[in-house]
Amino acid sequence: MRSLILTAVAVLVPGVALAQQAAAPAAGGGVGTWSVIVAGFAMAFAAGLCGLGQARAIASAVEAMARQPGAAARIQTAMIIGLALIESLAIYVLVVAMILLFVQPIR
Repeated sequence: MRSLILTAVAVLVPGVALAQQAAAPAAGGGVGTWSVIVAGFAMAFAAGLCGLGQARAIASAVEAMARQPGAAARIQTAMIIGLALIESLAIYVLVVAMILLFVQPIR
């Protein structure tokens, strides 16, 4: 796709076709930019899925408590443990996002 765009620009703008090529980017050029974008999308994706998972878990637990009020304490305990495990996904993604943002992957 990139070469197609460059070819179109070279054909449509004759002055660009005769210009010198730009210097080659430094090693790992663009990795920092992509790591920020990937970290942002990963955190948004994980947060959205965690929200959906937690909503389903809470809805199911409330429905189960309505059906069997005597087991409400056990259901609530299981629900809280499940919510903690679901939330751990967002925390793991946050840790990976921080690594992507603050550690230099390629020097």
